[in-house]
Amino acid sequence: MHKIGIRYEDKYTMEKRVPLVPVHVKELIEKGLHFEVEKSEKRVFKDHEYAVAGAELVDHIRKADVILGVKEMPIDFFEEHKTYIFFSHTIKGQPYNMPLLQRMMEKKVNLIDYERITDEKGRRLIFFGRFAGLAGMINSLWSLGQRWKEKGYETPFLHIQQTHHYDSLEEAKAAVLKVAEEIKSKGLPDELSPIVVGITGYGHVSKGAQEILDILPVKEISPAELVDSSYKKGDALIYKVVFEEKHLSRPLEQGKEFVLQEYYDHPERFESQFEQYIPHLTVLMNCMYWDDRYPKIVTKDYLEKLFSKGEPRLTVIGDVTCDPEGSIECTHKGTEIEDPVFVYNPFTRQPTMGFKGEGILVMAVDILPSELPRESSQAFSDTLAGFMPDIASADFEKPFGELKLPLPIKNGMILHQGELTPDHQYMKEYLK
Repeated sequence: MHKIGIRYEDKYTMEKRVPLVPVHVKELIEKGLHFEVEKSEKRVFKDHEYAVAGAELVDHIRKADVILGVKEMPIDFFEEHKTYIFFSHTIKGQPYNMPLLQRMMEKKVNLIDYERITDEKGRRLIFFGRFAGLAGMINSLWSLGQRWKEKGYETPFLHIQQTHHYDSLEEAKAAVLKVAEEIKSKGLPDELSPIVVGITGYGHVSKGAQEILDILPVKEISPAELVDSSYKKGDALIYKVVFEEKHLSRPLEQGKEFVLQEYYDHPERFESQFEQYIPHLTVLMNCMYWDDRYPKIVTKDYLEKLFSKGEPRLTVIGDVTCDPEGSIECTHKGTEIEDPVFVYNPFTRQPTMGFKGEGILVMAVDILPSELPRESSQAFSDTLAGFMPDIASADFEKPFGELKLPLPIKNGMILHQGELTPDHQYMKEYLK
């Protein structure tokens, strides 16, 4: 039986999440598992809670050979032949993490990535997505209020704080509800309305964002209605538009019908058509998966063209997806909780941290679920805990084909004994 280690999260100062919460550690110990937990003063669940659960508190993991984390582990952290489970951010060939992947291969370790733990239909099973959407929308509404304040407008959104200032999700929702009541009773400035929030995607992240937005007085309209301006100025409500892939891109071949599976299989056959919607939006929430095979959603060239016509309606981009230089091309980096926003100047093409400056405000916090650390950790652990007995009893020295692991965990294994597993051979190209 492998001993399980839970490491201290050190990539970000404000990272407070855990992969397994104390109540699940206690249940697993009662089933015969053993835990080492690195001490941490910032973790949302305190050291003494793990000690009471029966885990051994340590300064550094020494005995455990299956180590759990949340974010990337330091490049010098890995020990030969051990098993590491975390978000490695390597599956898209992210250049900044290829040295990390190479080191793990050199150390002949096993790497299981939460992002690849999927069922037989390819659906992710262990994720923080809903909480990224929840925190992302709260932060974006807060950002909207602050950005408008810089421009001389007092709005109900000033009552919202950045998510991590709330003690719970319920407290955050209560603050948004107060904003909703004020909008209903006092309306919104004519100069700013209609307020339109566009959301890309319809998965867990998008649903989390909509969960917050729907607390406000909201009317949903279609992308077609948005372009036709089927809404009224001065309404005491917010218009919501959800964009699917068919709204973002169109086939290069004129007159050809959009087929979703073809888009997934051959994105090179498509081009972006999203620019027709951007001038109508007040806030754009980017909540969908993207990699560099797909057309970009918002380009730097387009933003320069948009702003050259005068100050546009678009005020805030909440880039929850947060791919640097990716689908939102002006997202130059993922931001940190303690410095969450920047203003991108489309003419100089330079960002300025904070709320001041000419251009578009971008909220691109890289670890949004850590702004709701207790609830997001609990939900994550609810699923992960069920897989831990099989992981703890697995013989990782056996050939990959003979490994006795649940299919989702086997799907999530990127490296076995330092070698890319069959489903991840494509990553060799990125390592070059």
